[in-house]
Formats: sequence, structure tokens, C-alpha cells
Amino acid sequence: MDYFSEFFSDVGQLSYLFFRSVVAILTARFRFFLFLDQCFMIGVESVPIVFITSLFVGMVFAIQTAREFVFYGAGSVVGGVVGIAIIRELGPMITAVVVAGRVGSAMAAEIGTMKVTEQIDALLSMSVDPIFYLVAPRIFACMLMLPLLTVIANLAGVVGGYFVAVYYGGVVPSTFIESIRFLVKVWDIEASLIKAMIFGCVISLIGTFIGLRTKAGARGVGNSTMLSVVISLILIFVFNYFLSMVMFSR
Repeated sequence: MDYFSEFFSDVGQLSYLFFRSVVAILTARFRFFLFLDQCFMIGVESVPIVFITSLFVGMVFAIQTAREFVFYGAGSVVGGVVGIAIIRELGPMITAVVVAGRVGSAMAAEIGTMKVTEQIDALLSMSVDPIFYLVAPRIFACMLMLPLLTVIANLAGVVGGYFVAVYYGGVVPSTFIESIRFLVKVWDIEASLIKAMIFGCVISLIGTFIGLRTKAGARGVGNSTMLSVVISLILIFVFNYFLSMVMFSR
């Protein structure tokens, strides 16, 4: 019973944190310079990792599909298959995993350190709401930057798949491109960006929430950092399944 009561208590507190953050974002009651700083840290500094990771994931996926599809006479759909896989699933997922490991952990560690060193108490003593000052800028920045990073991931993955499919799998370049144009729909791109925005909300919300609940000591900060990454990754995969079921069931 204690476990369930604690679980529902955490869900309630998380929902309250999300609601207060949404209010802060919609009413612009957050520090804009902190928002820009988070955009740079989440977005710009994550570009190289997202690009390289997505490029090689696209290349690996093409290795596994191009030769087999060509062998069975289905080389004309390789581009579309690679494009759909990257844009619908792999692009937003890779981006979310990278950001969860790099940014989600940093959020939990930074806010957790502020919590154990009583900096958050100092903010409260100055009548500064930590949610408006610390949480809302991070959530807004993460929700904005994840779709932009996903666009880069999608492009990198498709380009990587193109080069492998053409120069390793023997797919005709024009056939690869035409297959993408024929099979990949506008909704696939829109759904990819919606997924990314939701993943960004999940990562930032979990990172800030766990950071605010950090217990005293270096071990507490370490546990919060680890927990934020683990929970974020689990929720990313769970949310991805249900989002895919809803978005692509038709």
C-alpha cells in the first residue's frame, strides 16, 4: 500500500509541476535569458552527437535492408522503407535517447545540486518561484529543441541510408529518392515532430522533477542523475509505442 500511495503521490506532484510550468510558459512568466541558455545547451550543443548517431544508424539500417531487398527484386522500395523507418521511429527515438542521456541527466544533477546546497531555499526566500525560474525554461526549451534536433536526425539518417544503399546495396540513386517521395507522407514528418515534442516534455519534466526531489549528499545527486535517465528512457519507449499505435494505425 505504501508503494502505491507513494506512486500516486509522485504522479500528482509531477502533474502539478507540469501544470505550473505550462502556466508559466503560456503567460511568459519565466526568465527569457535562461530559456535562451537552455536552448543553446539542449539544441546547439547536441547537434554533433545527434547527427553522427543518426547518420550511422541510417547506414546500419540500410546495410540490413538494401542487399536483401535488391536480391528479392524489391530494390525500388528501399528508399521508402529507410525513410519511413527513420522518420517515423528511429529519428525521434535516437534524438530523445541522446538528449535524455546528455541533457536529462544534466538537469537532474544541476537542480539536485542546487537543492542539496539550499540554493532553491534561497530562491524561495527571495520570493522567486523555482518552477518559473528553473523548471519552465527547461521544459519550454526542450519541447522546442527536440523537434529541431529530430529534423537533423531524420536528414542525417536518410542521407546515411542513401549512401549505403547506393554504394553498397546497388540501389539506383534516382530510384531511392523516388521511393522516398512516393512512400513517405507529410503526416509521417508531422508525426515525427509531434513525437519529438512529447519526448522533450517527458525528458525535461522528469529531469527537473527528480532534481527537485534530490536528497542531501553527493550520493543523492548521483542517484537523482541515474534515476532521471532510467525513467526518461523507459517512458520514451513506452510513449513511443502508444504514440505509434495512435498515429499510424490507419
